[in-house]
Amino acid sequence: MRIIQLATLSAAVAGAVWAQFPGLTLPPSGDNQKAAVIQFIGPVRVSIEYSSPKVHGPDGKDRRGQIWGKLVPYGLSDLGFGNGKPDPWRAGANENTVFEVSHDVTIEGKALPAGRYGLHMIAGPEEWTLIFSKNSGAWGSFFYDESQDALRVTIKPKKHDYREWLTYEFTARRPDEATAELQWEDLGLPWAIKVPNANEIFLAKLRQELTTVPGFGYQGYVAAAQFTVQSGADLEQGLKWAEAAVSMPFIGQSNFSTLSTKAQVLAKMGRHEEAEKIMQTALKLPGTTSFEIHQYGRQLLGEKKNAEALAVFQLNAERNGDTWPVHVGLARGYAAAGDTKKALEHAKIAVTQAPDPVNRQNLEAMVKDLSEGKAISQ
Repeated sequence: MRIIQLATLSAAVAGAVWAQFPGLTLPPSGDNQKAAVIQFIGPVRVSIEYSSPKVHGPDGKDRRGQIWGKLVPYGLSDLGFGNGKPDPWRAGANENTVFEVSHDVTIEGKALPAGRYGLHMIAGPEEWTLIFSKNSGAWGSFFYDESQDALRVTIKPKKHDYREWLTYEFTARRPDEATAELQWEDLGLPWAIKVPNANEIFLAKLRQELTTVPGFGYQGYVAAAQFTVQSGADLEQGLKWAEAAVSMPFIGQSNFSTLSTKAQVLAKMGRHEEAEKIMQTALKLPGTTSFEIHQYGRQLLGEKKNAEALAVFQLNAERNGDTWPVHVGLARGYAAAGDTKKALEHAKIAVTQAPDPVNRQNLEAMVKDLSEGKAISQ
């Protein structure tokens, strides 16, 4: 028995020397190849670095059915080296599995500060404990110390399609949350990661970035203000950015992009009269293009403001005459207003002006639908 323990200890130490000896590139211990997965949750970068063992052992033996509760023991186990205490599983092979997150998040609803963590697990047939240790540089779990825990959470395993190699994946991805999952053999182990303040992080980044190169042109302030419109976050700051895009010394410009952005911020704030006045100024600027007017009309259609949209499309016709995409807008505007005859008339003209095959095919489909009395998508 002692010979077996010494052999195991020797292999563990040899592997540790290979991986950590500076300046040398050597094969990973046990052919457990290194791997990494990265996922952004909004502005937050999350990564998992690990070494990936196989179900089939180094000698080719099929260990399926022998992984959980055996190769990976349930509960804590004596690793025969290191701190001399029963320890959790290293959640992979060889060096620490490392979980890193660029900003504060929650794991299964519990707070985890930004940082780099050693990831350990206590397996169980029905329930697992996920451990984030402040020590991310250790070799496996040999020197695991519970006093260095940053967080522990309880999670449930589930059945999974067969996986030969231990793998981490992000199986669900949304703007402010994602699900990380360990997958190996026939088991999956998912846990939820959420960013509780994604908009505040974006705003902080925008404030900082606008002091660098993007802050030396009005376009950066337009983009930042548009973010506040889309997210509804800190509209007062958004208005300041929109005003900077219009009038900041040496940078601001009074054009359709800057004025329409300011109008959108004001509308989002409920200041509709001011917003409408500024938007009308933007629409009537000499430099405003037919396409910009058209796109604003489409926006109004999307907001179900059909009468206002038709008025914008008619303004485009007055200003820009028989040009693309004036007739497209009129076709959509009259169709939304219920005047199929006029809509069809303008759609037929638009077909002859289409600048490319895709637009032509779409307009031919519109003509067909209108000829058959069908509604068209706006």
